[in-house]
Amino acid sequence: MLEIYKSTDSRVLEKVDTISKGCWVNMYAPTAEEISRVSNDAQVDIDIIKDALDDEERPRIERDEGRVYIIVDFPYIVLDDSGLEVYETIPIGIIQTNDHIITVSLKDSPIIEEFRKNRVKEFFTFKKTRFALQLLFVISSYYLRYLKQINKKTADIERQVHQSLKNKELYAFLSLEKSLVYFTTSLKSNKVVLDKILRFNYVKMYEEDKDLLEDVIIEKTQAIEMAETYHTILTGMMNGFASIISNNLNIVMKFLTSITIILSFPTMVFSLYGMNVNIPFQHSPHAFLITLLLCGLLSAVTATIFWKKRYF
Repeated sequence: MLEIYKSTDSRVLEKVDTISKGCWVNMYAPTAEEISRVSNDAQVDIDIIKDALDDEERPRIERDEGRVYIIVDFPYIVLDDSGLEVYETIPIGIIQTNDHIITVSLKDSPIIEEFRKNRVKEFFTFKKTRFALQLLFVISSYYLRYLKQINKKTADIERQVHQSLKNKELYAFLSLEKSLVYFTTSLKSNKVVLDKILRFNYVKMYEEDKDLLEDVIIEKTQAIEMAETYHTILTGMMNGFASIISNNLNIVMKFLTSITIILSFPTMVFSLYGMNVNIPFQHSPHAFLITLLLCGLLSAVTATIFWKKRYF
């Protein structure tokens, strides 16, 4: 998909058909024809565009003949085979030329939607450096948002574990742990790119742009700390999860075993009184009542002993 936007003098974001000076070109899952068109019209190396479409590409920043190429990872949500939400990351390329700014990714994202709907303050397509920094800031904000969702889901699953005897919660924990690994790795790589922008002046920035970049770095650092903290907590919970499941199972088995033993006494008594031999009270008119009382007494005594020993 190829989209071209341009900010007007009235601060309205309009969708246009041609690539012109001051426009924003957005591509996600583009076709070969769309890649070729952008490469020719914007004078951008086609290999750089393809790099951003490689889901294994690492975050980096390059500068070549006045063009700046930035590749960072952004978060998104997918469903695994069991229907559980998994948070993953894929690259997004930000290409800044003298006349245009281009974003390239494999998937569409709500992060880009923030700019499509013009929800970001002071967003203009012709302010290329400001736009790139704003995009990096929104990406960092989404990392923090998803990390909070992960923390909330972890707390919900933890409450379910106390009564759980199934593997569903274990799979959920594994999905969240995998998500945190993706986030931690991508966030650290993204921060390296931001540090290079700050130290080596890859792009021309005004004072307010530097302030925005510092805000982005602060957000990124906070996200890294949160991801590492949540990962440590989740790892500890995972280590205790198997023990909790096993303990819950032992409690149930102990309860069922106790019930089986209690019910075995009435079975023994009725079995004895069902034999074709001489037995006590066989000629008594109250033989059946005596048998019931004996069964009840033996079961009650056994249940009392088990209750005092906290078997159930």
